[in-house]
Order: sequence, then C-alpha cells, then structure tokens
Amino acid sequence: MNQQKRIEILTRLREHNPQPTTELNFSSPFELLIAVILSAQATDKGVNKATDKLFPVANTPEAIYALGVDGLKEYIKTIGLFNSKAENIIKTCKDLIEKHNSQVPEDRSALEALAGVGRKTANVVLNTAFGHPTIAVDTHIFRVANRTGFAPGKDVLKVEEKLLKVVPAEFKVDVHHWLILHGRYTCVARKPRCGSCIIEDLCEYKEKTDI
Repeated sequence: MNQQKRIEILTRLREHNPQPTTELNFSSPFELLIAVILSAQATDKGVNKATDKLFPVANTPEAIYALGVDGLKEYIKTIGLFNSKAENIIKTCKDLIEKHNSQVPEDRSALEALAGVGRKTANVVLNTAFGHPTIAVDTHIFRVANRTGFAPGKDVLKVEEKLLKVVPAEFKVDVHHWLILHGRYTCVARKPRCGSCIIEDLCEYKEKTDI
C-alpha cells in the first residue's frame, strides 16, 4: 500500500470519528490501568460491568490493596482469568504504593515492570491516559493492518513497528483507537462488513463481501 492511500484512509477515519477513545470506563490513569489489565481475553463490556461495581468502592491503589486478593475476586469473578488477574492487580497496587507514590508511572519500562502489564497494556496506558503517540496492537489492529494491507506483519510487534513507521505524526495519537473500533465493528474477524465500510475502495483485501 502506498503512503497516499494510507493518509486517505486515516483522513476518512478521522472525519468519521474526530475524537476516538477507549470503550473502557475510567476516570483516572489508575482506573484505566486496572481496566486494561482486566481486559486481557475479555470484552470491554464485561470489564465495564465489573469495574462499575468495583471503582465506586475502591479506585486507588490503597483501596484495592486493602480488599486483598479474595476481596478483589468478588468484584471481578465474572471476568476470564480473574484469579491470576486479582493476584497481579494486588501486586501492582503494592508496587504503585511503595515505588511510585501511588501514581501510575508515565514511563514504559516502569509500567512493564508492574505485575500483569505487558507491552500492549503499557502502550494503551501511555496513549490513552497520557497522550503518547504509542500504538497498542491487539487482535483487532493486527487483523485490520494485515487484511487491508495498511501495515502487514507476521506478529504484533512487527505490525506495531510498521504502524509507527508509516503513520504520520498528526494521526499517531488516535490511530490506535480508530483501528480497534474499525476491527471491532466493521472489519470483523469472520466476515468483514465491506459493504458498509468507509474505506472499502482503499482497502487491498481481495475477498471483499457485499454486506
């Protein structure tokens, strides 16, 4: 795909959704961090159901740490992998209290040192909480980048590197959300909805559908 086509795709996505953001509910960097840790192999809708009950009761490192692993599990037991997620979140809260003055660090290596936080989670927090031009490649972005020809790569890191290289600076902060939402609602896994896609004529996918 040539760069002119990429810019046109990004321009259309921006016109369609000028201020994209995550569908996770949060009101602070800490709430976002917890929500993103919980979202691994879970839907945003499912995470929101749990955090809508958790955050009014505990939305600081101290408050969640005070719940303990078993107390936290009661709020998140509807989410997949809740046992290991509860343990990771309690460890993360302890580290935030002891090492970061109870603040979420605005630093990749510090974020990735927290339990349950990998590169993707760190990218989401840096981008969505702090406005860094990072791109977290999840299954939706990986699929859209490869299927459309926008930024093909064999694994998530290769796609992330390609996106960082080809996405112009003016689009970098928001491209993460545009591509996720596009993959979640239009360029879906089983059968993409090409017939209702705003970038269909620019996409290089060869097996387009008419739905």
